[in-house]
Amino acid sequence: MNKKKLGPLPMLWPHPTVLVGAEVDGRPDFAAVAWAGVVAGSPPCVAIGLQPHRYSLKGIYQNMTFSVNVPSRELVNETDYCGMVSGADTDKVKDCKFKVFYGTLKTAPLIEQCPINLECEAIHFLNLGSHILVVGKVVETHFSEDCLTDDRPDIAKVQPFTFGPGKYHAIGEAFAEAFKCGWEIKGKPKK
Repeated sequence: MNKKKLGPLPMLWPHPTVLVGAEVDGRPDFAAVAWAGVVAGSPPCVAIGLQPHRYSLKGIYQNMTFSVNVPSRELVNETDYCGMVSGADTDKVKDCKFKVFYGTLKTAPLIEQCPINLECEAIHFLNLGSHILVVGKVVETHFSEDCLTDDRPDIAKVQPFTFGPGKYHAIGEAFAEAFKCGWEIKGKPKK
């Protein structure tokens, strides 16, 4: 297979699309973020990359808390909007008709319409140049009951989406069993 050099790009796909919530000067705000991911299992931690000028970053510094809300495809317009406008200039909660609730952390606003909500304590900040990496310890996870199958999270019901580049993409169908299909390399039977 021929390869073409594209230069140093952060091409680790897919980029999950999330809405990061922060309370800024006592008011909830949400920013669309496509640079986010799981970074540890114990304690459970996630990381987000925010540009230093982002209004929501101000709220994370103020309270040392934030939320990560995973929107479903039906919230793509609201998510896109939250990435195009600043909370310094408009009330995104009002504009998007978000139903905001609070959980364990009283300064990490959560969006009821999003199937998955993570409440996070900010534990590390790292200035990487164009972005500030914020690592958050997950203190609670909220999951919409209608997105469960047999009391387990069901990605097909959540319908999360990804970004890249210039378009949003749906998550596709499951095509292999994790922690099973790899055994075929050594000819071992699937368990």
